[in-house]
This record gives sequence, structure tokens and C-alpha cells, in this order.
Amino acid sequence: QVQLVESGGGLVQAGGSLRLSCAASGHTFSNYAMAWFRQLPGKEREFVAAISWSGASTYYRDSVKGRFTISRDNAKNTVYLQMNSLKPEDTAVYYCGADRDHTTVRAKEYQYWGQGTQVTVSS
Repeated sequence: QVQLVESGGGLVQAGGSLRLSCAASGHTFSNYAMAWFRQLPGKEREFVAAISWSGASTYYRDSVKGRFTISRDNAKNTVYLQMNSLKPEDTAVYYCGADRDHTTVRAKEYQYWGQGTQVTVSS
């Protein structure tokens, strides 16, 4: 089992920044690809960014490229999402996921999830 705990969400004005953190425990963190997804009520969870187990490969949805950066610190068992130039359409609950098999953009492939952290961007 892998336990994931997100933090860092909050209310920010458009154009502002937030940094989300996801702390992992339970299994060897460096064995897992990690990702951030987001979800609005009544909508499917959508891919935001992913990072391979080593950190060598990263992937982003088009709408966040150039604004968001995913990174990881395997010594601290933590993955981060730095979000800059935030827009109201970035408002959602953000979840981190862990996948032991591969780095993927598909939510159903991830075995473990955190409880989520709310991000609200006001216009």
C-alpha cells in the first residue's frame, strides 16, 4: 500500500501561483511514476502532469504547458506541482496518483490516490 497526502491548495487570484505537494509513504517512492490530476464536481478526473520514477521524463496537458511544472524529490518521498499564471479554469480539486508500472495520462491506470486538495482561482 502507498499512502498519499496532498497539501498546498487554496484560493488565489488569476495570475497568481501555488505549489502543491504530495507526500508518499508505505512503499519505495522511487519505484512509482507519479502524476497530478484534477476534477470538477460531476466531471471525470483529468490528467494535468506526470513524472517518471527517476524524474527524467515529464508530461503535461496542453493547457498547462509553460505554466505548470511537475517535479519530485525521491529523498523526501514527495512530488510537487508548481502552478504559475493561474487561470479561473484551473479551479478544481487536485489529486496525486501513483503508478508502479509506467508513466501514463490515464487515471484508471493509477493504483493509489490521495484525498485531494482544492485549488480555487478567482477572476
